[in-house]
Amino acid sequence: MAGNSRRHGAIRKPGTKKGAVVGSGGQRRRALEGKGPTPPAEMRPGHPANKRANAAAKDAKNGAKNGRPPARVAGKNRRRGDDDGPETVFGRNPVVECLRAGVPATTLYVALGAETDERMTEAVTRAADSGIAILEVPRVDLDRMSTNGLHQGIALQVPPYDYAHPDDMLRSAKSEDAPALLVALDNISDPRNLGAIVRSVAAFGGHGVLIPQRRSASVTAVAWRTSAGAAARLRVARATNLTRTLKSWADAGLQVVGLDAEGDTELDEIDGTQPMVVVVGSEGKGLSRLVRENCDAIVSIPMAGKTESLNASVAAGVVLAEIARQRRS
Repeated sequence: MAGNSRRHGAIRKPGTKKGAVVGSGGQRRRALEGKGPTPPAEMRPGHPANKRANAAAKDAKNGAKNGRPPARVAGKNRRRGDDDGPETVFGRNPVVECLRAGVPATTLYVALGAETDERMTEAVTRAADSGIAILEVPRVDLDRMSTNGLHQGIALQVPPYDYAHPDDMLRSAKSEDAPALLVALDNISDPRNLGAIVRSVAAFGGHGVLIPQRRSASVTAVAWRTSAGAAARLRVARATNLTRTLKSWADAGLQVVGLDAEGDTELDEIDGTQPMVVVVGSEGKGLSRLVRENCDAIVSIPMAGKTESLNASVAAGVVLAEIARQRRS
């Protein structure tokens, strides 16, 4: 036993021997090759975004079977106020309109074999001129990204908007030569209204727009298009609590003026030359109670007829035009 040099524990299985191991014979070489650009999250099986997209498509399909009209989708579904992710715009006209308006985009998806027309050619040309990546993908991939396949063979991915912080926007406005002029939105849920207001604020010398984080329109591709490019020149900030932010701005020396059809102060009675934040309510809901209580004045626009009313973006434009007139004189 003492002379036995065999090491205990190193027991070789029958039928095995030391030496070269059989290789793959090149069969795994294909697996090492590149597979092209990484597809978006909505296209990757097992990804949460892919599961949400499939669930939305399934719900829409079931709704169509039950007689409910299918909804047209302009991007992936998410609740307002959630952390924004990339938005995907579908359809030839919407995609071309976004590219014409200079909406910031990262990727243009074109379905393989899609029929080419003037809109498709213009979209590809504008994307190439703007340095936007252009990817040809199978049509089934766009079907997964959209609901009911309403994409017309083309899609545009828009990154989430980079919102400013309310404090930074106020600091920037106060550093300008003209008195600070900011606009806050309350109960504005239509992104087209948001885009139109951003356009008016930029046109009449305003310094920024404030929106609530919850229950409010956000800067989507629709808002970008409606702003006619003003969203690229004017900052939009998002407040966790609109009332608290308005209070802090009032403490910083801004006059808080609410705009409401039931206001007891007429537009020509305000002093537009002072640092000011104009709070715009929706045409239907108006200003919320807490916001109204924190306004220094509630302003109404004189109308020729009592039954007339203005859209929120139109009303904001009228007020901003009057403030700009007072500041010029």
